[in-house]
Amino acid sequence: MESLGDLLKAWPAGQSLTEQAELKLSQLMKEPLIEKLLAKYPELDEGVLRLNLNRVYQYVTEFKSCSNCPGLDLCPNDFEGHYTLLHAETINGNTQMYDRKVSCKKFLARQTEEQIRSRIRSFYVDDKALRRVYSSDEILTKDMERAKAVGQLLRYIDRTKEQGLQQEGLYLAGRFGTGKTFLMCYLLQELAKAGYSGVIVYMPDFVEDLKSLMHEPGKLKETVEMMKETDLLIFDDIGAENLNPWVRDHVLGAILNYRMERKPTFYTSNYELDALEQHFSFTSKDGDERHKGERLMDRVRPYVEVVMVTGENKRGRK
Repeated sequence: MESLGDLLKAWPAGQSLTEQAELKLSQLMKEPLIEKLLAKYPELDEGVLRLNLNRVYQYVTEFKSCSNCPGLDLCPNDFEGHYTLLHAETINGNTQMYDRKVSCKKFLARQTEEQIRSRIRSFYVDDKALRRVYSSDEILTKDMERAKAVGQLLRYIDRTKEQGLQQEGLYLAGRFGTGKTFLMCYLLQELAKAGYSGVIVYMPDFVEDLKSLMHEPGKLKETVEMMKETDLLIFDDIGAENLNPWVRDHVLGAILNYRMERKPTFYTSNYELDALEQHFSFTSKDGDERHKGERLMDRVRPYVEVVMVTGENKRGRK
């Protein structure tokens, strides 16, 4: 923003800076904002305003900028997303004027949004799904066939906000494209607003990457610890991964063994629970190991509320 000094220097030649400053002061005195300031602080007079002419000019100019806000990214004020406020104090008959910077609503909203995003991490899940914002009414009416599932999800969110982290998570099962991942992203957003951290993991890509992490034990440990400790952990599209015994027994098993009784774990899947158990029981390396599938499901089945998500396939639709 242009300073008052620069403005005065740019005025036509032939006038002294003092004359220009007096003219500018007379113009500012006619501003409704200054009239309100004088009404609030009757002890202010032109002498005090003259001594603080730069502050007064900035106060008026930034107020006008905010009144015609072009958006946070185009904010013309000296300090993006902030405006100047003035106040006066009189001590022993001497009146002083002070200014301070105040955050605007758009700046505070961006800060809140950034804080919410910082609580959520995604692995191989499109960030667009996490950034999309819908109200509960919108997600409820978007597809009435899945209204029952949405109702369960909304009740879970309300319960967590009221009572704190639940022991049980949610298991969203249903066919392709019914919005299971989107509903989980909505849950993450809503509970991040309440201060909870969350991680969402797209299982097919995650399992493939784990094979390379076998050779980076430090990074593998860091990843596993993060998934153990986050408040909300979502395994997206579980059952679609190409599972091997090491991932099943030493990675998934370790994460779920730690989280059960501590923090809720969530899932989306095209499989219902019995079919997921069959998936966990078979690996291309060792074939059918039903007891190991059952063992892993003992860390899933008792700790989820099953939500059947029905409705039309929305993929490819706007």
